[in-house]
Amino acid sequence: MPGMDGGRPSVFPTLLYADAEAAVRQLTQAFGFTELALYEGEDGSVAHAELAQGNGAIMLGSKGTGSRFDEAMTNAGTTGVYVVVDDVDAHHRRAVEHGAEILMPPTDQDYGSRDYMARDLEGNIWSFGTYTPEFRA
Repeated sequence: MPGMDGGRPSVFPTLLYADAEAAVRQLTQAFGFTELALYEGEDGSVAHAELAQGNGAIMLGSKGTGSRFDEAMTNAGTTGVYVVVDDVDAHHRRAVEHGAEILMPPTDQDYGSRDYMARDLEGNIWSFGTYTPEFRA
């Protein structure tokens, strides 16, 4: 696949949260991400975290740290992220059990995917489904 190095992803959605610790908890507990790394700033904020899901990953941190990325994101909009999962219904049940706000329940799409949509604690939209984009040379 183009842009892939040994099967590792080369694109990582990056998000900032007012309460990054709560975001890490929700993303790991409700949405099944695995925490790969978490670095705290001197003030206890999340300077940088990496969470994995399948063969993809995201990076996140705390808003208000004054970093260049934080400054650049000050007036940016919310983020939408799509994550491929094997069992949409089981994933959805887990999210509901952990209190995630569901915007669309598991739904069969015309293009063959089954997905659901949720909003995280700070308004970012997460879609989880079976559709996997196909990369072509």
